[in-house]
Amino acid sequence: MTRGEMKRGRVVGPEERGARLALRHRVAGAARAGSAEEVAGALVALHATDPATVFLAAGARLADGQDPVAAVERALYEERTLTRMHGMRHTVFVVPTGLAAAVHSSTAHAAAVRERASLLKQLAAGSDLDAAWLAETERRVLAVLAERGEATGAELGTAVPRLREQYVYGVGTAQEGPQSVSTRVLRVLGMEGRIARGRPQGSWTSSRFRWALTPPHDELPTAEAQSELVRHWLAAYGPATEADLKWWTGWKVTDVRRALAALGAEPVTLEADGTGPGTVGHVLPDDLDPVRADAVGPWAALLPALDPTPMGWQSRDWYLDPAHRPALFDRSGNIGPTVWWNGRIVGGWAQRPDGGIAHRFLADVGADAVRAVEAEAERLAGWVGEVRITPRFRTPLERELAAGG
Repeated sequence: MTRGEMKRGRVVGPEERGARLALRHRVAGAARAGSAEEVAGALVALHATDPATVFLAAGARLADGQDPVAAVERALYEERTLTRMHGMRHTVFVVPTGLAAAVHSSTAHAAAVRERASLLKQLAAGSDLDAAWLAETERRVLAVLAERGEATGAELGTAVPRLREQYVYGVGTAQEGPQSVSTRVLRVLGMEGRIARGRPQGSWTSSRFRWALTPPHDELPTAEAQSELVRHWLAAYGPATEADLKWWTGWKVTDVRRALAALGAEPVTLEADGTGPGTVGHVLPDDLDPVRADAVGPWAALLPALDPTPMGWQSRDWYLDPAHRPALFDRSGNIGPTVWWNGRIVGGWAQRPDGGIAHRFLADVGADAVRAVEAEAERLAGWVGEVRITPRFRTPLERELAAGG
């Protein structure tokens, strides 16, 4: 028997995976974090496609007595210890600033190269604008931000009229039509890490961001950056399969395997993980010791739409009954707000127009769970206050609960 086969004899079941999740994702009461930076570091990256998710994900994991909005805004906009950037699967995330270089070099850089090439191709097909025009436009945008510190897209359009130029998008397709270059130019600069979304206009749920220059960061070799990112991810989400990691990063399977090998990741057997018994998972070489489920204690959590925990694995059957997927996901695979009890999703929640938090259980959970979830709903409503939250990607159960169903 090989060493790898011996390690695969270490079986990790759903109960242990739930205990790891509770502790490492800071959702169990005793494991809650002391800062927004701790939350982001524990999860590697916070989904930021919907701005509210960043704050709600932090609020669910911060210890009592902290203001989640103030904690996240301080880290993002004042101390800059968190960075909003394009990352895995072309998605916008908030990551610890110290991890930004690894995210960029491992993932965002290649996507940015493709995005620039796509923009130039579309400009050539639908206008007389070329690479020289684009380079000069970008130079002017960066100069304005260097002078002003930050500016909205509209303000940049006024200061740099070239951003208001139009081209024909989708020439020869059903989507053909005129489009301003502004959004695409700012997107390319953002994906390249030269500018970043700063403080939004309006409340913390707003997606109307100001733009600002980003401080320079190291350019890491791709393989080194990928190994660094996987090291953080496995510490938070392991044990997990190659398929989980490929899905989360958006990389090729060859990149995933190379990073796992570079880290010396150890194979274990995942019991009943949704892809069949005996599936191979991976953990860091120093993470083979069992985590006892009874060491965590009962816990409940209300996690937001697109929260990193339910979106962390491709195979989710170990914490989600497949029968509940239609109620909790939209048609594109985005998860809505979820109710958790002791390592499993047991329902969903939504904010009503009056600000109250409505929830519904999709399984029989018992009186202790009901009391714990009600306490979490009260805690959430307390810090959200007068702000009203509507997820960007709405799911059937969220819509029904928000409407009073």
